[in-house]
Parts: sequence; C-alpha cells; structure tokens
Amino acid sequence: MKKILYLASKNPGKINEYKKMLGNINCQLLLQPSDIDIIEDGNDFRENAQKKACEISKKTKNYAIADDSGLCIDALNGRPGIFSSRFATTDKKRIDRVLNELKDNNNRSAFFAASICLSSPQGEVIIDVEDKCYGNILFNRRGLGGFGYDPIFEELTTNLTFAEMDNELKDKLSHRGKALKKIIPHLNSIFN
Repeated sequence: MKKILYLASKNPGKINEYKKMLGNINCQLLLQPSDIDIIEDGNDFRENAQKKACEISKKTKNYAIADDSGLCIDALNGRPGIFSSRFATTDKKRIDRVLNELKDNNNRSAFFAASICLSSPQGEVIIDVEDKCYGNILFNRRGLGGFGYDPIFEELTTNLTFAEMDNELKDKLSHRGKALKKIIPHLNSIFN
C-alpha cells in the first residue's frame, strides 16, 4: 500500500501540477481535507509553506508538502507577493488589478517565488527549499494554458508566458518546478 502525501492546498490546478511533476514518486498524493482551513499569516513565503505543511501533517498524521508562492512586481514594491492569491477574488480580477495598477509603467520586471516545505507525520519540517523565476509583466494577456497570473507573466529566457508553454517546459522553468526538483531526492528516500 502506498504511503499518503498530502498537498496542503485546496487548489485542483496545483494538485494537477504536482501529480505531473511527482509522477515517479511512489505515493498517493491527496489534496488537504476540505474541513481543514489554515490561515496564511506568515511574513514570507517560507513561513507560510512551513505552517501549512506542519499543520496538515499534524492533523492527518501523514507526510505533507506545501508551497507558498507568488508574483513579486518591482514597480509595485514587490506586491502582490505573499498576497498573490488574495489580491482579488478570481484569477481574472487578480490579473485585471495588476494591469490596472501598473497602467503604462514601463518597468514591467517581476519574478515568481516559491517556497516548498515537506513535513513529517509528526508535523516537523524535513526540508524546505526556495526558488525563483524571472520575467516581465505584459500589457495584455497572452496564451490559453496555466492558471493564476500565467497569461501576463513572460518568462525571461523564452519570451513565452507560462500560459503559452506546454507543461513540460513550464515545469522546467517555473519557480515551483525548480523548487520541486530540489525536494524530489528527499521524497524518493521516503516513498520509494
């Protein structure tokens, strides 16, 4: 029987990304139980990821993995940052708010940051990692894939938005993909 790994998230888009990237890990990956809510009140991505992973693992008595990630825009003093998912109520409204706040500002540089934490069934941090992906915010949406801010974030080395990339390229270049690659050896040692 496979060991269970909970993803500390209620976002089905995120679990689909994780399932693709962790397909070789011998575990059953599940979204956190719907009756568990965690308040993300940390001061940075790392604190939020640790809090989510540790609380889910303690409450489920299983391993848990959590990430906190977000879009940091230079011209907006790093906003939306840790408030990326709470910047508005829907992906469309979040993108609209970013574009409205940037208006005609020519400084479009930005980065996505991800912090990922793996926690033991006792709620202790096994490892946490961070990574970033640099790019620019477009003036208009481009591409049909992805979720969140993907249609307006143009990755620096490809000049493609995450919404224009296939899953394989996005997993290779994205902040979450790069951070997950750092954690995979630890998952292999636990689950395989």
